Amino acid sequence: MKKTNFTLISPEHRRYLRKKRRSALLVWLLRAGLLALLLGLWELTADVGWTDPFLSSSPSRIAAAVAGLYADGTLFYHIGTTLWETLAGFALSTLLGCGIALALWWSDTLRAVLEPYLVVLNALPKIALGPLIIIWFGTGSTAILFMTVLVGLIVAVLHMLTAFLSTDKNKVLLLRSMGATKLQILTKLVVPASAPSFISMLKVNVGMAWIGSVMGEYIVSRAGLGYLIVYGGQVFKLDLVMASTVLLCILAAGMYFLVALLEKFLVKDTDR
Repeated sequence: MKKTNFTLISPEHRRYLRKKRRSALLVWLLRAGLLALLLGLWELTADVGWTDPFLSSSPSRIAAAVAGLYADGTLFYHIGTTLWETLAGFALSTLLGCGIALALWWSDTLRAVLEPYLVVLNALPKIALGPLIIIWFGTGSTAILFMTVLVGLIVAVLHMLTAFLSTDKNKVLLLRSMGATKLQILTKLVVPASAPSFISMLKVNVGMAWIGSVMGEYIVSRAGLGYLIVYGGQVFKLDLVMASTVLLCILAAGMYFLVALLEKFLVKDTDR
């Protein structure tokens, strides 16, 4: 059987691919340039006295604060504490959320009973439960982990339940007419069709996990980036506050980037 050589492309297609690569490179260069411009303006306004660096800090002062944390050996300790709490809470809320959503999809009665409670819990400000969480779990990492799971769990449940229920009804009816069981419909149709929504839920839950862990550290922690933000605000070390915030942004962006890579892998795998 003769094989097709997909490396032979037309000149028009080759020009299109080059144009697309140049466009992507231009976007990245503009992003980097915009970031450099903003940081430069921030540093300039602090240096010339247009803003008070004590209140607004500056890139150089933030870098000095990070260097100070590294010098006293606490930088990676605080980063590791927050990162562990966030990743553990993210994983637990995702797994539990998908499991509960599957159970609610499976049982119409269970969904009818629990759905109003899920809506109420989703609307509840989780910070209001802070005092109860301290009483229940103390002031250690367990309380922070519980807060992280609590913030992301309901979002994951509602997001995935909506995805499961949005599966094409005609395809479900077709499988039923062919004698498929509910488990077969779930594994062969509902779950694969919900893959894009699963990735979307992960992207949302990345932010929710960081919100939950930092919120928990605000309340009970003695370590972590959230703790540094609270401590820096209390003693008016605003450079420390800004440095911790920048570190949080970098870590959250890195975690989001990993989810984006997973999305590309799943899309590539689906297209094969």
